[in-house]
Parts: sequence; C-alpha cells; structure tokens
Amino acid sequence: SSQIRLENIRKEGATASIEDMNYDDAVRLAAKYASEHNGLVVQDTAWEGYEEIPTWIMQGYGTMGIEALEQLREDFKVNRPTHIFLQAGVGSMAAGIQGFFASVFGEDCPKNVIVEAKEAACYYESAIANDGKPRAVGGDMPTIMAGLACGEVNIIGFEVLKNYSKAFVSAPNYVAANGMRVLGNPIGSDKKVTSGESGAVTLGLVYELMTNEAYKDLKDAIGLNEE
Repeated sequence: SSQIRLENIRKEGATASIEDMNYDDAVRLAAKYASEHNGLVVQDTAWEGYEEIPTWIMQGYGTMGIEALEQLREDFKVNRPTHIFLQAGVGSMAAGIQGFFASVFGEDCPKNVIVEAKEAACYYESAIANDGKPRAVGGDMPTIMAGLACGEVNIIGFEVLKNYSKAFVSAPNYVAANGMRVLGNPIGSDKKVTSGESGAVTLGLVYELMTNEAYKDLKDAIGLNEE
C-alpha cells in the first residue's frame, strides 16, 4: 500500500501499519490480532468459520445493483442490461452485485463477466481448473490494481460467481490503464469520470474486446455486439 493511504487511515484515529506481506496474509494477521485482543474482524472476505459479517457486507454491495437498475429504468428506460462486467479481488462485491441481478432476473439474468488482475487471478485459475473448487494465488502481486491484489477467494462469493458467470478474464495492467484513459477522455455527451485502476479495468476490457481483433472469439462467445 502507499504511505498516503496509511496516513489517511491514521487521521481517523486508527492504529495502522503497512506490513511486508500480501493482502491475504495481512487479513490472517489482523484476524490473529483480533483473536488475541478480544477484537472483532470486519472484513468482506469469508473463510471457514467466518461467514456472517462478510454476508452482511455482500448484501450491502447489492445496494449498488439496486441503484444501477433503478437508474437504467428511470434515465434510459432499459428494463434489463445485456451484460455486466465486474472486477473481482476476493469477489465479494462481484458476487453481491451478481447475486442481486440473478435474484431479479432469474433465468433471464444478464451475462456476467468477471475481471481480475493478472497477478492475482484466483477466480480465473479456478475456472481453468474447472472442478468446482477454488484455487489460490500466492506470493507478491505487483499490479497497479491494488484493490484487486487478492489471491484467495471469498468462499461465499465463489459459490455465486462460479454458477452465474459467463466468463472469467485475467487482465494485465495496460487494460486498467486504458480504461482510466477512456473514462477520463469522454466523447459526445458522456461525462468525464476520474477512476482508479481497479474501478476502470472493466471498461478497459470492453474497450479491448471491441477494438482488438485478437479477442474476437471471446467477444462473440459473450455476445458483445452493436446491440
């Protein structure tokens, strides 16, 4: 993480530190500290024996799905989106949104595409294994998508994403960088959006699929066309 993020957390009155370990190991360290000091872990990834709070957080993420659908219906008169591109770290946000749309549309659910940082693509690796079991990615994760640098799945989110996703994509850094550029340099009446790397990787993937002939097979497989 960066020093400025650390200082911003400390300004809220928290005791915080940057540790020489990846995200998943840092979560384990925090959980160990909490257990030793009568503390409470509030964390959006779930593991065996720690599932209630992550479930609540995932339900909270679903609020974004409700807001997006309401805006589509009010502003654009669109009853149902055709595709939803979701970025995944541990997969809590992605599963929360995907679960919401699956509950609303059922069998007519939009096509969901999950996008991860190449260095931390645990869902992609799980999809490649194709045995219904999660895979973990360890070690250093030198990606600009800091918010997605998570190498182990949320076990609750995994059950949702493996059943409702059309495709899993492992994205290199340039995809996120291009997404930031597209959002920050709009054409026509589109509004300028200043996005971080993790937030922009999904649009970066759409841009790549629509402009790079090398990915025509994937574009066709998910039905991404002029409609």
